[in-house]
Amino acid sequence: MSITRFSFPTAILFGAGARKGVAEHLLAQGLKRPLIVTDKALAALPVLAEFRSHLGGLEVAVFDGVMGNPTASQVMAGAAAYRAHQADCVIGFGGGAALDVAKIVGLAATHEGNIIEYVWDHPQVRPISGELPYFVALPTTSGTGSEVGRSSVVSEDDTHIKRTVFSPKILARAVFADPELTLALPPAITAATGIDALTHNVESYLSPAYHPLCDGIALEGTRIAARALLTAVKEPGNLSARSDMMMSSMMGAIAFQKDLGAVHSCAHALGAVNNLHHGLANALMLDTVLAWNFEAVEAKFAELAHVAGVTGGASAFVPWLKQLKQSIGITTRLADHGVTSEHLPRLVEIATADICHQTNPRPCTAADFQKLFQEAM
Repeated sequence: MSITRFSFPTAILFGAGARKGVAEHLLAQGLKRPLIVTDKALAALPVLAEFRSHLGGLEVAVFDGVMGNPTASQVMAGAAAYRAHQADCVIGFGGGAALDVAKIVGLAATHEGNIIEYVWDHPQVRPISGELPYFVALPTTSGTGSEVGRSSVVSEDDTHIKRTVFSPKILARAVFADPELTLALPPAITAATGIDALTHNVESYLSPAYHPLCDGIALEGTRIAARALLTAVKEPGNLSARSDMMMSSMMGAIAFQKDLGAVHSCAHALGAVNNLHHGLANALMLDTVLAWNFEAVEAKFAELAHVAGVTGGASAFVPWLKQLKQSIGITTRLADHGVTSEHLPRLVEIATADICHQTNPRPCTAADFQKLFQEAM
């Protein structure tokens, strides 16, 4: 019998008002000079100023150079800001992009070389040899679950291809998951990030990799998102729905330790070629890829339909997803988001090279990706 290694991530403080405990937590560690890493849009909103009002006793600096899909140069700029402030810790504050940058700013600030040299598949990958600065995370969206992940996805500046730094050493030491931080999210962002969370739970459950712990989490994460996503979009101030989506988001990210599938390979390609928001890219490909996967894992689709409260059994799950997307305002065609037939060769090339589809329920060839992208157009 083979041996499978399991591990689960970090300490989480979950609930309305959790953000107010960050200063006390850092001071208890003997830390006083945090660098807040956030994105440019969020830095201009009242939510960051309100958070900073709870950081009494700390000497705070802000790096707000994250924008769009995060890039290696943004990480290196954050590392320079860390050194300039003589910071002793990092606070990640934002959505998946800001948190992915925040996770590795301390690595780039304390280790030699460009951050791309630390991605797991770099031909001369550098080891993370030294201690990393203390890092805490506060998600302001409910989608990627990056706050509980041990990977950071950043794009190469020249090719826009997404690369992954993967190490338990970059895990947040504590997560302050406060659903009040998501109350001001506009409906379109709530929808795209919410489908991202749902995709993580669904794809990880469908993965053939062996990880029953993650399967249980993925099914419960799917159940929670199925009941809460539409309410979170339609009633932005509904704290119960916001809490549910934040929990589902974290559960999806924990579950995909088990790995993902072809939806994510397609989404990574759409991010690289068309600079689409990751959650939106997942949403655009989700039902097309799942319909193609159906024949390989019909029993799992029956279980997904059950936990999502979908009547009609296995075959009703994908139509339910399509209806859910429509209800939350996500148009389903790639063509509605600037993707054209001219993009197809590069999309297929990047998706085929992406690692995520190696744990798809059906093997994927370049011809399969060509077909899937064309169907989603």
